[in-house]
Amino acid sequence: MRIGTGFDLHRTGAERPLVLAGVVIPDAAISAGGVGGLVAHSDGDVVLHALTDAILGAAGQADIGDLFPDTDPRYKDADSAVLLQDAMRVALDGSFRLVNVDLTVLAERPKLKPHRAAMRARLSELLSLPAGAIGVKFTTMEGLGAIGRGEAIACQAVCLLEDLG
Repeated sequence: MRIGTGFDLHRTGAERPLVLAGVVIPDAAISAGGVGGLVAHSDGDVVLHALTDAILGAAGQADIGDLFPDTDPRYKDADSAVLLQDAMRVALDGSFRLVNVDLTVLAERPKLKPHRAAMRARLSELLSLPAGAIGVKFTTMEGLGAIGRGEAIACQAVCLLEDLG
């Protein structure tokens, strides 16, 4: 068995949808008084970015920035779900099987608990895992720091791979 961890953080305020775990969070639009999307070269999905790094790390591979550099125009506004699936092909390559993942999203707002089921369903689809093998948790920063002021959203991820070799 191999464990991998990942972390990602992006600033809020982009004039685009907020996407977390491959799910558009409808109540986050700036026009509705929300935090907006995440500022990033790709779609900024911190959940999928952290998860991608966790999987790559557990497999002993390079990180997401090495595979999909933000200096490459091919990844401008890229769908992080596509990047995750590409990274999984590289990382797992028939040598590993993803067993489970556990994610903690750090965000002051919007409230994300109403979106947990949709996130788990999307992750189940992307990872080919049963929903019971996917933990999704949310926490605030109690008003402290950039996340607490609503200026950023972050995610911590951990995964377990089974070595098939």
